[in-house]
Amino acid sequence: MGRAFEYRRAAKEKRWDRMSKIFPKLARSITVAARQGGPDPESNSRLRTAILNAKAQNMPKDNVDAAIRRAAGKDGADFSEAFYAGKGPHGALLVVECATDNPNRTISNLKTHFNKGGGQLVQSGSLEVLFTRQAVVAFTLPSGADLEEIELALIDAGLDDLEVAGDAVFARGDYTSFGSLSQAVEDLGCPIVKAFLQRVPTNPVELTEEQMTEVENLIDRLEDDEDVQAVFTNVA
Repeated sequence: MGRAFEYRRAAKEKRWDRMSKIFPKLARSITVAARQGGPDPESNSRLRTAILNAKAQNMPKDNVDAAIRRAAGKDGADFSEAFYAGKGPHGALLVVECATDNPNRTISNLKTHFNKGGGQLVQSGSLEVLFTRQAVVAFTLPSGADLEEIELALIDAGLDDLEVAGDAVFARGDYTSFGSLSQAVEDLGCPIVKAFLQRVPTNPVELTEEQMTEVENLIDRLEDDEDVQAVFTNVA
């Protein structure tokens, strides 16, 4: 009985710890989207997608609504997107996407993370040519849906590739098709699980398991930072 209680408590604490990190990041994503495209998700595809991503992580509706309201207030007005580049150990290259209200703090923290992780920040934008940007929309198939028909319908919305992985279907296209691809998936009645912009390395490198552990430690440090929204690397 005691062990079962301890296990449940440990599981709850782990879940709470995860939510304490992911919910603020999701909220910032919603606030930035609402600030850039307006507070109405019907006319703001990026906000609509950010809300869907938050719901997929079981973020409470009150938190979502508060993040949208924040976009019109003083706090929300200070949030903006920022992109940074860095070199990690063993030739790993990283692009770090952030949502921040204090760029000086963000840069200082990132420098610390890279230094302690065996790397360094480099000039922002210097790695852009080494990555291509890709829109990714993950969704589930409604009962009785025909995957081939869905694929044909999504081509007009900018679909480049469709992949089935487990219970999810991943639609990929150029980053400029993010809005149209997300909207098309919704229009087809396919529940979106998650949608995001991904950076894909044009020349990925392979590392040994030991080397990869060092790179992953740096990525973990970066992803734990409250200002960091996503980290992309050229490691295969």
